[in-house]
Formats: sequence, structure tokens, C-alpha cells
Amino acid sequence: MRRLQVLKSLVFDSLDTITKGSRRYNLWMGFLTFVMLVGMYCYSIQLEHGLSVTGMSDRVSWGLYISNFTFLVGVAAAAVMLVMPTYVLHDIDFKQAVLIGEGLAVAALIMCLAFVVADMGGPSVLWHMIPGIGVFNFPNSMLTWDVIVLNGYLFLNISIPFYILFRHYQGKESKSKVYVPGAILSVFWAVAIHLVTAFLYQGLQARPFWNNALLGPRFLASAFAAGPALIILVLAIIRRFTEFKIEDKTIKKIAMVVTVAAQINLIMLVSELFKEFYAPTHHSESAYYLFFGLHGKNALLPWIWTAIPLNVLATVMLTFHKLRNNLNVLYFCCFILFIAIWIEKGFGLIVPGFIPGPYGKIEEYMPTGVEIGVTLGIWALGAFVFTILAKTAIGIELGHLRYKKK
Repeated sequence: MRRLQVLKSLVFDSLDTITKGSRRYNLWMGFLTFVMLVGMYCYSIQLEHGLSVTGMSDRVSWGLYISNFTFLVGVAAAAVMLVMPTYVLHDIDFKQAVLIGEGLAVAALIMCLAFVVADMGGPSVLWHMIPGIGVFNFPNSMLTWDVIVLNGYLFLNISIPFYILFRHYQGKESKSKVYVPGAILSVFWAVAIHLVTAFLYQGLQARPFWNNALLGPRFLASAFAAGPALIILVLAIIRRFTEFKIEDKTIKKIAMVVTVAAQINLIMLVSELFKEFYAPTHHSESAYYLFFGLHGKNALLPWIWTAIPLNVLATVMLTFHKLRNNLNVLYFCCFILFIAIWIEKGFGLIVPGFIPGPYGKIEEYMPTGVEIGVTLGIWALGAFVFTILAKTAIGIELGHLRYKKK
């Protein structure tokens, strides 16, 4: 009974916290709400007219939605780079950042699920996968594995921080024996969610662009570069606009993770390019289309030739110790690296897998205004959710939110 009272108090205190703030905070939340409303309007058009209002077709059936889904699975998985050193290795330098990282993972997973729903055409078709009503097709379908690992990881990233914050809200220390087993499980689960996503693509025999043994490891490398890069940028914003203190050494340690992962990702990229272009076969046509165009079709060239230089520039700059330790340079590198990997794992991976088709037909894809509107709305949803989670967590950690016994 007492726990229910505490939980009720936490809910009302949290609502009070997230509905009050500075002028900047109110403008930020108002802006996100506006973008979400625009996204909802675009989604209503899609619901009324179907996926025909998107740039997708029967030949290129995955586009902007699945590109963002693939990228955000990696962002969600990257929280493990803070969870493992904090909860498992007891590195106190990561302690202040871990709750922020897990909040970012929750927001990313919610966006992942939203992009899947948008790509399926609407929520009404989800009943096909409900066990007992539809056909879940477990364990044969890789899609069902993806559903399980995504929702399981979402549960872990909600339950562990909630327990810790719930205890701190009561002025008590969290018990390691309660949350550490879940933290250890989340380390393996984070790897699983991205590998399973990679296996979804690798298992499609008719798409030789994805039939690459390095796809899974490169997914992990790019995730552990882009995810922590985003975490660094978020921590920089939190340090500037809140009282929550994040030490420079915490950011610099995360920067080392980003650097190593970016270097590995770049090495794997070079290996893939060598395989595709040194001794090309007809299976290399998708890569040729992506990097050089094919038969006069070259819609993706500006995207990939923006991503590659940004990736190389960021990785090279991060490699130099003096540049990486300059926080302004670090923030710039993290930003361009994030953009580069978003392009590579989106337009540089998903779309060219469909071009040319199994019979050699080349049909290009570019997103429509409706797709872009829905995508921006979902990203705004993720930012909205993260802002709420972060503001509540910071309030509890700073001691501003505490349970008052009646």
C-alpha cells in the first residue's frame, strides 16, 4: 500500500516537473509539439490514401522509415556502452551519464516501433503478428525475433532506471543485487537487438548487397560510434542548460569509445569497398549504383558522397588526442559523425539493396513530403519523450524531487 502511495506521489511530482520550466524549455516543448502535430497530419494522409503517397513502390518497398528504424536500433543499443562500465565494472566516471543514456535508449526504441508501424501502413495491421489471433511465426521468422528483442530491451531500459530513480525518490540507495542482473542481461541484449536487425537483411537471398558477413559486426561498430556520439551531444546540452553536473573526464571517456568504434567502422567500410570493387561481379551492381550511379541513375550519389567525407573527417580528427580533448572540436566531430552514419545506415544501406531489382530493373527512390513529415514527427516524439524522462531523472538525482511523507 505504501509503495502505491509513493508511486502515485512520484507520478504527480513528475507531471508537475515536466509541465513547468524556463522560457527555453517551454519553447522547446512547444516546438516539438508543433512538429509532432505536423507529423500526425502527414500520417493521416498516409492512412487515408495508403503507402502510395510515399516514394516507396513494389520494387523499393523499404525507404525512409526503415532507414531510420535501422539507425535508431543502433542508437538504442549504444546505451550498453554506459551501462556496462557503470553497473558491471563500477566505473564512477560513467555514473552521472548512465541514466541519460538509458533514457535516450528508451526514446530511440519508441521511435523504432513508431517507424515500423508507419512502414506497415498503419497500426491496424499489427494484429496479424499477435499470437493466437494472427501468426507470430516464432521461431522461424526473423521479424518475430526482432519484435521480441526490441520489446525486451525496451522493458530492461525502462525497469532498471525506474527502480533506481524510485529508490532515490524515497531518499534510499538502490540495491545492486536487484538491478545488476538486469544490467548484465541488457549488455547481451543490446548486442542481440542489432545483430538480429542485421540478420533480417542478411537472410534475404535475393538482395546480394546485404549478403555480407561483415554486416552484423559493422552494424555494431557504427552503433557504438553514432550512439555515444549522440549521448555526448545530449550531455553537452544538459551541462549547459541544467544544474546537472557532468565531468569533462566522463565526456572524454565516452569520446574514446566513439573514436575506437569509428575507426573499426571505417576499416570495415574499406574492406567492403575492396570486396565490391576490386573484383566486381553482377552482385556488385547495387554498390556501383550507390557510389557511381548506374545507367544514368544516380539519385543516391549526393547522399553517400556527403557521408563518406564526413565519416573520414570525423574519424581522423577524433584519432588525434589534442583535437579529441578540445570539447568544441569533439562536439563538432560527434555531430558530423552522427550525420554520416545516419546516411550510411539509411540511404547508403537500405535503399541500394533494392536497386537494381532481381530482374535488373532500376527504379529509383526518393522520399515524399508526406514521408519526411511523418519522419520528423516521429523524431520529435522521441525528443519529447527523452526530454520528459531526462527532466524527471535530473530532478530526482539533484534532490529536487523527493517523496514527502504525509
